[in-house]
Amino acid sequence: MRVWRLTRRPHARTAFSGEGARQFGGRWNSPGVAVVYTSEHLSLALVEYLVGVDPDTMPDDVVYIEADCPDEAIESLDPASIAGDWRNPSRPHRLQEAGDAWARKRSSLALQVPSAVVPQELNVLINPEHPAMDRVRMADPAPFSLDPRLRR
Repeated sequence: MRVWRLTRRPHARTAFSGEGARQFGGRWNSPGVAVVYTSEHLSLALVEYLVGVDPDTMPDDVVYIEADCPDEAIESLDPASIAGDWRNPSRPHRLQEAGDAWARKRSSLALQVPSAVVPQELNVLINPEHPAMDRVRMADPAPFSLDPRLRR
């Protein structure tokens, strides 16, 4: 499966280390647990990125990185396990607990989860501490340019 990640150029070398998520946590992981957040489409990766930044002040040094994960190393989250208000940004604890348990168990290299921004599409969490991490093939970072029409 091909996945996509946007990051700033200075962070591109470590974009698949999970260090940022380990430091700060995220919707699917608590601080202290390394996870790499990717998306099934470059456009979803952009929407996820824009949730945290104003398009008018989006940095000029954003790059995209495409990567391939072996299909057999990916599992899918059962949507029934997150029913309710899982998209509410102030209540991520049970999602973090589920993501932390998955990462610590190392049952798969990657986990498909619904995007809170576009729930009909998938983000793909990658566990950088999984033994199969060396099977993830990452392309070189490429410059990403935001269409000026998205700026106010």
